[in-house]
Amino acid sequence: QVQVMESGGGLVQPGGSLRLSCVASGSIVSIVTGGWYRRAPGKQRELVARITTGGSTTYADSVRGRFTISRDNAENTVYLQMNSLKPEDTAVYYCNAIIPALRGLAEYWGQGTQVTVSS
Repeated sequence: QVQVMESGGGLVQPGGSLRLSCVASGSIVSIVTGGWYRRAPGKQRELVARITTGGSTTYADSVRGRFTISRDNAENTVYLQMNSLKPEDTAVYYCNAIIPALRGLAEYWGQGTQVTVSS
């Protein structure tokens, strides 16, 4: 079995920073693609950032230049450094991990971590 767990959420003032971590554990060899998604109240879930095995990254326009996604392949961990946070970044942030499976790839989600940006 594979478990994906996020950590690092919390309450921060506008302009502040947070670093989210996502660890994949269990029957796992590596994370092929790691991603962060978020769901704000009353809105649909959206992609925040994604990183591939080779280190290629994708960002939502709303976070580009403020957020940085990175990974530690040896630790099967994906990070999201969030700087210059805004109230509109308030959401539950979910980690998504695409991992090699017996037949192809499998997708796993974490349970989510709350990020609240408020003064």
